[in-house]
Amino acid sequence: MADDGLNLRAAGPARSEAWRDGGLVTRHRKHIVVASLVCGDLVAALVAISCANLLMQMAGFSSPAPQRTTVLFAIPVFFVMGLYSGAGPGPYDRFCLRTIGIMALFVVSTISTLPQQKIIDHTIVQFTNAAALLLVGHYIEATTRSLLIYVDLWGAPTILVGEPDDCRRLADFLASNSDLGLKPIAFIRFDEAINSSGERALLPIAGESNDLDNVSLGAAEVAIFANPRDLATVPRDYAAFAPFCRFMLLENFQNVQGPWVRTRTLETKVGVEIRRSPWRNRLLKRTFDILVAMPAALLALPAVALAALAIKIVDPGPAFYVQERIGHKGAVVKILKLRTMYVDAERLLEDHLSRNPHARAEWQRYFKLRDDPRILPIIGSIIRRISADELPQLWNVVRGDLSLVGPRPLPAYHAEQFDEAFQLLRTSVPQGITGLWQVSSRSDGDLNVLREKDLFYIHNWSLWLDFYILLQTIPAVLAAKGAR
Repeated sequence: MADDGLNLRAAGPARSEAWRDGGLVTRHRKHIVVASLVCGDLVAALVAISCANLLMQMAGFSSPAPQRTTVLFAIPVFFVMGLYSGAGPGPYDRFCLRTIGIMALFVVSTISTLPQQKIIDHTIVQFTNAAALLLVGHYIEATTRSLLIYVDLWGAPTILVGEPDDCRRLADFLASNSDLGLKPIAFIRFDEAINSSGERALLPIAGESNDLDNVSLGAAEVAIFANPRDLATVPRDYAAFAPFCRFMLLENFQNVQGPWVRTRTLETKVGVEIRRSPWRNRLLKRTFDILVAMPAALLALPAVALAALAIKIVDPGPAFYVQERIGHKGAVVKILKLRTMYVDAERLLEDHLSRNPHARAEWQRYFKLRDDPRILPIIGSIIRRISADELPQLWNVVRGDLSLVGPRPLPAYHAEQFDEAFQLLRTSVPQGITGLWQVSSRSDGDLNVLREKDLFYIHNWSLWLDFYILLQTIPAVLAAKGAR
């Protein structure tokens, strides 16, 4: 049977056809998205500058007149950085671009309004404005993006170009990562192919690569090519592609550090250059850890003391406990945690698993239990729900045992579930208090999800990514996402 399209779970007939003859909202999707993002950034700018001025006044600084006009220049800066394209980029790339734009705005604003006196106070005020704009803007944009995804407006209609198998994998990937802002609607088949499954597909064929003169892609905003051969073969001047259609080559490079990849043009050839500087990266990471962990540990001290007192009241015994886990380069790390379980927790666990086969199956898959008999009543659940039991590990970071961000150090029985090669790769980087797995899945993700997230972090590490994950940790903790 001829391959009539792609079997894409997230696309139904109504959704896949909507791009062809869509209504007013569909036709103006891009304008609605851009307007929503601009409005969100305007609100963020006004809120950020008000909060910054209030903070400066509370700290005793003589804050100048409100900097609302200056901060509003962030909108054209973000436009230049590509944040208002209406077709992505993804959340992490957007965060990097937003940070660069705000840094540039901070430098220009500081220099252009520099007074002859109180230069240090002026610089502190400007920096506070920039930091507030980054934090407030990041979270407001995340909220705006979630709303646009909910109403099915965030994803730009995207055409996939390539062989059916390549396009099918790409379509599944984009459909399961809606925050990337690319919604596959159809594909251009590169070669004749047979659908071995024989199932009726839900992502239609727009046409053949050798007959683009008779293909109309309508409102498609992005064309993604599955491999370089397709990109080189299909001419971009065909009338099938709208003038505003953007072209993207998506290659699945393994073991490549994405943030350090740069393109190089060598006459008619385009090369990919990977710049690596491990010593500089380690120094940056350690400096970042110290600058953040030391003040955070001091601020957390009163909360840790109160939690320790509550634990001792509920269950007499030590308020803290030390757990040995596998750390950087396979060294044993003694993790300091608040005790949220009964003193005889191991006995309680064995008794529970021996009586309940469903609990044993859950334990073998996640190494966590939804209904864990070891957890202290009330106080234990509260502490674990908001991850307050991890706060003492800030001192592990100060000592250098851990990093703020990285793959979570695992107990030996947990790490042994992975193959030896992955264990070695995982421990080749500093282990962290929080990581990509924690902010995306936590206990809801099984071993395969943990492996996937850790591999992405290891292959794409940058200081940007660490900062991004820290910011994502806050809403994940507040929402108790996957907490057990």
